[in-house]
Amino acid sequence: METTENSISGDDCARPWQSYNTVYTNAKAGMEGVDKEKVQRVVYEMSKGSKYFQNEERKEAYMKQKVESMKAQLAKLTPQDLSHHQTISDKRIVELEAARDLSRIWLHVDMDAFYAAVETLSNPSLKDKPMAVGGMSMISTANYEARKFGVRAAMPGFIARKLCPELIFVPTDFKKYTYYSDLTRKVYEKYDPNFLAASLDEAYLDITNYCNDKGMTSGEVAEELRESVHKETGLTCSAGVAPNRLLAKVCSDINKPNGQFVLPNERAAVVTFISSLPIRKIGGIGKVTENILNGVFGITTCEEMLQKRSFISALFSRSSADFFLSVGLGIGRTDTPEVTQRKSMSNERTFSPTEDETLIHQKLVDLSENLSSDLNKEGLRGRTLTLKLKTTCFEVRTRAVTLPNCICSSEDILKHATKLLKAELPVSLRLIGLRMSHFNEGVAVDAKQKTLSNFIVTESNIHNNTSAFNVHDPSESCNPVNTPQIPDLDRADTCHRLNEAETSGSFDLKDTIVNDESIMSSNTKQAMFWLNDYECSVCGTQLPSGFVEERQEHFDFHLAQSLQDEEKSSNRNPILKPKQRLIEKDETRQSGPKKKQKASPSEGKHIPIHMFFAKTSQNF
Repeated sequence: METTENSISGDDCARPWQSYNTVYTNAKAGMEGVDKEKVQRVVYEMSKGSKYFQNEERKEAYMKQKVESMKAQLAKLTPQDLSHHQTISDKRIVELEAARDLSRIWLHVDMDAFYAAVETLSNPSLKDKPMAVGGMSMISTANYEARKFGVRAAMPGFIARKLCPELIFVPTDFKKYTYYSDLTRKVYEKYDPNFLAASLDEAYLDITNYCNDKGMTSGEVAEELRESVHKETGLTCSAGVAPNRLLAKVCSDINKPNGQFVLPNERAAVVTFISSLPIRKIGGIGKVTENILNGVFGITTCEEMLQKRSFISALFSRSSADFFLSVGLGIGRTDTPEVTQRKSMSNERTFSPTEDETLIHQKLVDLSENLSSDLNKEGLRGRTLTLKLKTTCFEVRTRAVTLPNCICSSEDILKHATKLLKAELPVSLRLIGLRMSHFNEGVAVDAKQKTLSNFIVTESNIHNNTSAFNVHDPSESCNPVNTPQIPDLDRADTCHRLNEAETSGSFDLKDTIVNDESIMSSNTKQAMFWLNDYECSVCGTQLPSGFVEERQEHFDFHLAQSLQDEEKSSNRNPILKPKQRLIEKDETRQSGPKKKQKASPSEGKHIPIHMFFAKTSQNF
């Protein structure tokens, strides 16, 4: 036994790449026959010594520390503890089973290698050749010929070229992709007017009514939809049909490309399907969550989540445990979310690492103009501006400012974004992003219009003469290493961080499901969390747990407000106006003994008139 362990340890030392797992080494559709060890070795050798490699090592070390910490917690559980949590989880499973809905039919449609397919459609000479959309710094999409070599999306182009020397690079053209995306959405509307667009190349459709009205099976509808998309665009897509959205997305990946898979609306079929499914196949369970579930509990399949439910209930919050139990049962959302207004709009760009402030500022100018153009197209104005930065070391930083009035012009956006950026300079960056949120909230208050509070002299009035904007910087108060991507993993007293987006153009949080966010200001005891998993404890706003980005926007807003209050209360040396300085000088000069005032002859009968006025006139 010892000889075997030593042999394994020796292999790890001889082949360090075997333990090096990144997003680049995870298989996508079309990569089934790829030599994974070769890909791991190339990625390891090409990355070793780089800032990315160092960042991955830091995250790996933190993840191992988290696993060991959770193992220690697990070891402390007594049989009584496990029995208690077993009872809780059993009761919760009964409740979840009672809520299982098999009455709806959901279809998830996913375009096949969308960006690459559009480029091939525009240039037929690329057909049957390994091709990737992007450049030497980053790849957005790779076609199926390139995937045979291990090339995939989110991989640096220089690594992809090492794996496939014949790889052809094509620059991105989002106008073209948006045009074809709009064509596909016109097709989706025929089957479900309220379809949910998850991105440019995928969507969820509730085809229950269409199946009933047309007297067609779900498989026939999926086939018809795929043919309609191909006829309209010349592109192929894959579809998955299931009783809920969670399973429909899994099913759409089974027969890619240009295929479909139908999971019957029967409990037995769902349980059988989900039992042997690897946990990584589930949307919301990414690399970190997979490693923690495997490292702490030995969980690799969805069925094992149910088998080890007492441990999950003991170590995770209720919302996280509910998510894992729901996955084990194959239960997902079946309702159609209410149509809501857009909560945010963003732009971001990835570029070669640079610390040239002139170049960085020009990137900020371009982003401000693009964001302003997008806002004006939809007639939107926002109050909260968030700056996102990714350093050369792959550390993600965010700063936000909440303004008194809504803005949308590129000049205003650039002015405030520049102030946020200056607080971070000097810095070497590889990505900059801007996001506008909290659109057109109520009627803007006229700053010139005075209210009664302007004329009341209080100590707080003096301290309120702070700057017109406040800055929130989660990176200063949070651990720089990304936290595990588990819902509410560290309970309600942790600092929530924005997750890094691997693809450009958005602030997507694709590799995690966040059910509970929390916020606590240092000068207030009011914490933000989600009551009943949907209602904000601070303002009562209701946001379902699936609305991840909207919840993050809501978090940003309350955080900016709390930090603004904190800044005001801690500002003990306010900048005084000239008139206030004169008053202070006069008071210091007259600090000697004061003359004793004569008593009023009618003292006691009337209140002296000077009692109706403040001692100083600093507000006037």
